[in-house]
Amino acid sequence: MTTINRRTLLASAAAGALVATSGAVFAADKITIRMSGPMTPSDARAVAMTDVFGPAVAGFATFEPHWNATLFKQGTELVAIARGNLDMSITSPQELAQIIPEWSIFTAGYLLKDAEHQKKVFAAPFMDAMKKGVEDKLGIKLLSVMYLGRRQLNLRQSKAELNVKTPADLKGIKLRMPGTDAWLFLGRALGANPVPVAFTEVYTALQSGAIDGQDNPLPTDKDSKFYEVTKQICLTSHLVDQNYIAFSKAVWDKMSPADQATLQKAADDAAESARQAQLKLESDLESFFKTQGLDVYAPDLEAFRTHVQGEYLKSDFSKTWPKGMVDQINAL
Repeated sequence: MTTINRRTLLASAAAGALVATSGAVFAADKITIRMSGPMTPSDARAVAMTDVFGPAVAGFATFEPHWNATLFKQGTELVAIARGNLDMSITSPQELAQIIPEWSIFTAGYLLKDAEHQKKVFAAPFMDAMKKGVEDKLGIKLLSVMYLGRRQLNLRQSKAELNVKTPADLKGIKLRMPGTDAWLFLGRALGANPVPVAFTEVYTALQSGAIDGQDNPLPTDKDSKFYEVTKQICLTSHLVDQNYIAFSKAVWDKMSPADQATLQKAADDAAESARQAQLKLESDLESFFKTQGLDVYAPDLEAFRTHVQGEYLKSDFSKTWPKGMVDQINAL
């Protein structure tokens, strides 16, 4: 597929609005909801959608998930929904920021505090305008927020070879990041040399040395077995990572109010289930990685926080953020 940019996606959304049918198949009594995501079937998000969301909507819909990016390539799901070729996905602020720059506020390091703060921010009234902007521009309804975990640095070198204390220690380190401007900026703000690599290719890139490291929450590191090809985890906790359950507005508008309410509750329950699973995993995994021979330690967090926040405040990203929203987020 060609590179996707703001113009391409907005054009796709406009074209999709003119299509009479969508990806969802409406039968006499049920619809089929197709979902695509790059995560593995054992990922907490996939498990929650399969085990919680699917059964909850079974009364009026057949939930058809496709994991490991087998239906649509990672990063193309929003286009597929906009064009009416897909009904659901799990997206990120980084992907949204490519199209709607104000969403880059949620790509900034050290902004959200924890999982509970993340949930309160998503439900806050000051988020209503941003959510409506996604509906109006992309034809996508953001149903709920999923806690992905606190992102940590996971590197091929041992602590004896590379002891990361401050961002200066990451100079020249090839750090894998998803291929969006927001993600790549975060990598640079951390002091590293960011390299765009698709999630499905990270393991082999680490194994071959094409990259020196990657950043993900600890549960993702375990689920994707990145610990097999790395030697340390530096607990920077630089981003309280989040995903959004994204749903086709065209499909949503065709549903009855009762079915909409059921689907919304199913999404919220799935998000909460995944959230609790991630929190439990995080609490157990530091000791697990140590048993696998990895060095697990914390750097100078204040040095990272000061440097990263300074990089964002002097960047063009902060110029697009809604006025006063940082203060509103902090107030929660």
